[in-house]
Amino acid sequence: MTGAPQEFSASGMAVRTAATLFVFVIVFTGLLSGAYLWTKPAIEASAAEEKMKLVDEVLPRGEYDNALLEDTLALPPTTELGLADPTTLYRARKDGKPAALIFETVAPDGYAGKVKLILAVRADGQVAGVRVTQHKETPGLGDYIEVKKDKNKARPWITQFAGMSLAQVADSEWKVKKDGGRIDYHAGATVTPRAVSKAVFKAVKWAEANRDQLFANAGGAK
Repeated sequence: MTGAPQEFSASGMAVRTAATLFVFVIVFTGLLSGAYLWTKPAIEASAAEEKMKLVDEVLPRGEYDNALLEDTLALPPTTELGLADPTTLYRARKDGKPAALIFETVAPDGYAGKVKLILAVRADGQVAGVRVTQHKETPGLGDYIEVKKDKNKARPWITQFAGMSLAQVADSEWKVKKDGGRIDYHAGATVTPRAVSKAVFKAVKWAEANRDQLFANAGGAK
């Protein structure tokens, strides 16, 4: 009997400790939820700004007047684009009419692996712009495919695709000059520009074949 008060005291302490921890968890969770809700608009605005910076590099804002980040389609994994995961396609419109499609594509066979790209293809089939978004090419050798790392600031390598279209450029010309095409390349670094050229060509063909359906399709992802 002499040990009962001690056991009761220990039990009561355990209950109080558990209750304190429970209250702490509830309060901490509430603070985290509040902080998330408070910062969510700023985070979303920052993400939208980053997306628009990338889009601006491939399509001038003067070419469309719709809310681009709201006029989207969720693309499933697409073999023609080298996409193994779902992505988002953006639809640019001018005065309510189709202006351009902005979407991602992947060159799977770069020298050091996959090269991820974003491009804009106008409604008439012409390439508005292409940019590399991710690659692992050898610094100083194959990384000239990226605008920021290309030493030719006046005419970066990747800008060669702007203005090209299937209607004006034969299929055989969507290759580097070494392979009989019209795309320049740097000596000693042919593999990656060859892969990028092929990926851009396939992406333009895909956009051309699916253009009407992509612009007409309702729904999408924001």
